[in-house]
Amino acid sequence: MPSLPTPSEAAFQHSRAVLELIRAEIAAAGGWISFARYMELALYTPGMGYYSGGAAKFGGAGDFVTAPEISSLFGMAVARQAAQVLQLMDGGGGDILEFGAGTGKLALDLLLELEKLGSLPEQYFILEVSAELQQRQRQLFERFAPHLSAQVIWLEHFPAKFKGLMLANEVLDAMPVHLVMWRDAGLFERGVAWGGDNFSWSERALTEGELYEAACQLTPPIDPDSGAAGAYVSEISLVARGFMRSLARILQQGAVVLIDYGFGRSEYYHSQRNRGTLMCHYRHHAHADPFYLPGLQDITSHVDFTAVANAATAAGLELLGYTTQANFLINCRITETLARTSVDSTKEYLPLANQLQKLTSPAEMGELFKVIAVGRNIFQPLTGFIRGDKSRML
Repeated sequence: MPSLPTPSEAAFQHSRAVLELIRAEIAAAGGWISFARYMELALYTPGMGYYSGGAAKFGGAGDFVTAPEISSLFGMAVARQAAQVLQLMDGGGGDILEFGAGTGKLALDLLLELEKLGSLPEQYFILEVSAELQQRQRQLFERFAPHLSAQVIWLEHFPAKFKGLMLANEVLDAMPVHLVMWRDAGLFERGVAWGGDNFSWSERALTEGELYEAACQLTPPIDPDSGAAGAYVSEISLVARGFMRSLARILQQGAVVLIDYGFGRSEYYHSQRNRGTLMCHYRHHAHADPFYLPGLQDITSHVDFTAVANAATAAGLELLGYTTQANFLINCRITETLARTSVDSTKEYLPLANQLQKLTSPAEMGELFKVIAVGRNIFQPLTGFIRGDKSRML
């Protein structure tokens, strides 16, 4: 593992408190918890988990940078898709609901662009689990768009029903995942135990239940020379599947647009990924140890977009499109948005051009990040998928 920055004493003590909380849960559960439960506790324990605590997460002072932080061009392009969905709503109107809005930058850029397009939603809802991030989001609007603040409403729970656009950027990747091992001897779930002075991996036979049923539907290539007694290790996110079912229950008309890094199933469970896709982020360092400083680092996995699509369609939604982030943004006229800035204005144009490169280049975010849309009662092709749709790869 690479040498990582040393946390402050206060941060270290916070991590120790999270560690002790998880250790106590393992003891209470008889010495073993699933990795999904470990991930849930490390990321979402109220007031203590990574996403619900107060530490900086986004930007240079945090642990990673998301597309809205890279450039306002991102939110301005997404606004084109949002405007179309809102215009397709029966009787006009419609709302936007964003999950996990981070710093609020996507919401701000999107609403400012929709205002220019004359397509503001009736309300912009944000469902955010972190009180600290909610406060940052409020402050961002108060500083840069106070006239739009009244349209933004923060929710604690899913609404009972919804019409319009649901949006999530880099949310699915942070949902807890189970770790499954496919061996010649059968299926096993890799969980977490306490190893004396730290957490340790511990396997249990997987023979029944929803996770077992999901694993039985997959046939990853087992490599007998993999160094793990012929094992293939990967992730299954039951939470993401449940999330899609929940969205289907409340969506009356509209679209769900999800942006994240991941693959279709055949590429996800590839022979070259026999160790899975689990990754951690701490102070802009990527590494693979989820037991390092629990509560202070992000823990993620790539998204199985086939599982997401299947869960949505099984719950009654329709697949509306699947493509790369580059295709989606170009379809949403991101290059035309850049062209608003004159090439002669070098100080303004060159940074924006570099930002667009990061968002769309295959070597950066353009190919790894995908966009999927599902919906109900949408009868026109969505703008973001008119060219380059890759639904056949799901």
